[in-house]
Amino acid sequence: MGKGRALSDGVIKKILLSYTYVAIWIFLSFTVIVYNKYILDKKLYNWPYPITLTMIHMAFCSSLAIILIKLFKIVDPVSMSRDTYLRSVVPIGALYSLSLWLSNSAYIYLSVSFIQMLKALMPVAVYSIGVLLKKEAFKSRTMTNMLSISFGVAVAAYGEAKFDVWGVVLQLGAVAFEATRLVLIQILLTSKGINLNPITSLYYVAPCCFVFLSVPWIFVELPVLREASSVRFDFVVFGTNSVCAFALNLAVFLLVGKTSALTMNVAGVVKDWLLIAFSWSVIKDTVTPLNLFGYGLAFLGVGYYNHCKLQALKAKDAQKKVQASDEEAGKLLDVRESERNETKD
Repeated sequence: MGKGRALSDGVIKKILLSYTYVAIWIFLSFTVIVYNKYILDKKLYNWPYPITLTMIHMAFCSSLAIILIKLFKIVDPVSMSRDTYLRSVVPIGALYSLSLWLSNSAYIYLSVSFIQMLKALMPVAVYSIGVLLKKEAFKSRTMTNMLSISFGVAVAAYGEAKFDVWGVVLQLGAVAFEATRLVLIQILLTSKGINLNPITSLYYVAPCCFVFLSVPWIFVELPVLREASSVRFDFVVFGTNSVCAFALNLAVFLLVGKTSALTMNVAGVVKDWLLIAFSWSVIKDTVTPLNLFGYGLAFLGVGYYNHCKLQALKAKDAQKKVQASDEEAGKLLDVRESERNETKD
């Protein structure tokens, strides 16, 4: 009785911790998105310099990552050669910098709710690029699902009250670059046995992103910042914004490490709906019935995609267990056979 109760208490504690990690990640992800929108939107804080904002994030995050790894030694740095860094990390850093730049720029032109709807295209982009780079196998059923997600996003875009072509181009570009980055991580890093957690990712990738972003910053935003007399730098606003961005990376580390990447995908769907509700009720962005209908279709497609991934993972785990049991049985037979031979001798 006591043992069963202790077991149930342990299970309940584990479930509560998992929900806590999910809640922390949703809160921080929600906060960073809304905070970035507040800073960049011309109707709110009115600081429309997305490259500068992203560079501030990268400088802050890389500095903290270096301190945590070199000084406090919270995690160990990954051993990699200079050649591996240049061939694997640098391309990923370039894609990440472009993704962040374009996604932050989109907040100037589009509502938070509509951006979340466009982000539903991420599985479509990841799968399509994976097929093109021969990382994923083409399956007609999966592609049909990808087309249904795309159709839902297209309906949501058609129903958008404040549709901005340039904003949509920026966000779609951000999705494409981020999807390419995710696929290249599998090809350039994971396949070579290099696994980076969020802290080591910032340690290696953030400085690289800062360097890449400095190139367009010199030509695009620096001249404007020099001429603008009303530009102000509030250390409280940008400091807390950078802290939230870094805390979000730590939350990803906790969530994926203590639960799974699939849990984060499911939590991401909940976060998107919360952001749409917040954008409509608090920011007063217009959300039309056609918006919701289109996103609902895309949501069903993304949900089915996550379900298929979960089934594939379960099948893979089951196959590994069968292989492991077969190997153990084989070893046991070998031991028994050797014992029989020794007895005969």
